[in-house]
Amino acid sequence: MDCALSMFKSFFPRPKLFVFSAIIWSAILIIFWYSQGENLGKSIGFKLLDEKTVIGLGHFVTSEFLWFDVYYLLGTLAFYFAWRFYSPHIWQNWSILGSALLIYLSYASVQVSVVINAWYGPFYDDIQKALSGNSEVEAETLYRHFIVFGSIAFPYVAFMIGNRFFTSHFIFRWRSTMNDYYIGQWKNLRTVEGASQRVQEDTMRFAAIMEGLGVSLVDSLMTLIAFLPVLAALSVHVETMPIVGAIPYPLVVLSIAWALFGTLLLLVAGIRLPGLEFKNQRVEAAFRKELVLGEESETRAEPIKLKELFENVRKNYFRIYIHYTYFNLFRYMYFQADNVIAYVFLIPTIVSGRITLGIMNQILRAFGQVASSFQFLVASWTSIIELISIYKRLQAFEATIGKEVLPKMDQEFLEQGMKED
Repeated sequence: MDCALSMFKSFFPRPKLFVFSAIIWSAILIIFWYSQGENLGKSIGFKLLDEKTVIGLGHFVTSEFLWFDVYYLLGTLAFYFAWRFYSPHIWQNWSILGSALLIYLSYASVQVSVVINAWYGPFYDDIQKALSGNSEVEAETLYRHFIVFGSIAFPYVAFMIGNRFFTSHFIFRWRSTMNDYYIGQWKNLRTVEGASQRVQEDTMRFAAIMEGLGVSLVDSLMTLIAFLPVLAALSVHVETMPIVGAIPYPLVVLSIAWALFGTLLLLVAGIRLPGLEFKNQRVEAAFRKELVLGEESETRAEPIKLKELFENVRKNYFRIYIHYTYFNLFRYMYFQADNVIAYVFLIPTIVSGRITLGIMNQILRAFGQVASSFQFLVASWTSIIELISIYKRLQAFEATIGKEVLPKMDQEFLEQGMKED
């Protein structure tokens, strides 16, 4: 139903069509990039060479990197002007260009991780040679490695600060649009239980959680795109693994299988948590409402009534504690196993002496990056639970605006409030 998209359509032009068109346009750009991107780049003057990753800041001024920047900018502007012509929106500069900039900043951030991962190879190889005691590596060589690392890491700090600053402004603009939209409908919404809290607190929490989840999702996708080829290339060093034996691209298969296992495990363990979190917000709201009414009338907020309402709060919290106990049990056990799973499957390769210390560290870091990308749902499940509960609360607003039937739990609370009044 269209009214259920108010929290999105206040910021994005025609949200359903916008998201669908963004996915289709992104797929077209990606397919063209991998099929004809190199030829197009060369035809307009970029000297594209098939070389290894440049270790250092020079990576960000290579022809390959600059050509991607130009390609991304052209694709973004084409999408922006198409929507500006088709369906103008007051917030389209922030919602379209701002979203595109956030995606690009995530891409640039992931490229820093790619460069640092490449740095680990020669660094640990030199460490291994130095530990052999054959004087093959001098101290100056190791110091130079750290200078290169510093030239990457310290500018990255400034980059991340700027990234977070822009992201915070982007999300607050989104919250502002929801706030303006709901306040414009206040005459209809004021009768909904906890209306003031939903406008002030729920829109704030929705925007904050969307910031965290949105940035994490984009980072995961960008990391996946950047590190999957790296992990696939490193798979040539691994001929066989325990249990599965010899398979094509073993490191890639392992990272996907491990992440899928964790996602399904926590999905089953936390299946009841969204409903409990939603109910918790409702019983807290009922208790708070009675206290507020007690400030205005001596006939409200009687001790017996407050005790009854707080008892509902207590019962729901205790249920949440029980469910979170076994959810966290599986969650933390999985994350502990995640620390060593790559080592376990690399043991045959390590004892065979086929890889150096540098290559092993590159494999471990690349595996960790790819696995963490696939583990987006695992790492974000508690935030997703909270987001679902907030969305359910805002659904009552959406139903009121569209003059539709309120969600079942909202009807129950409304009927209860009418009886008490």
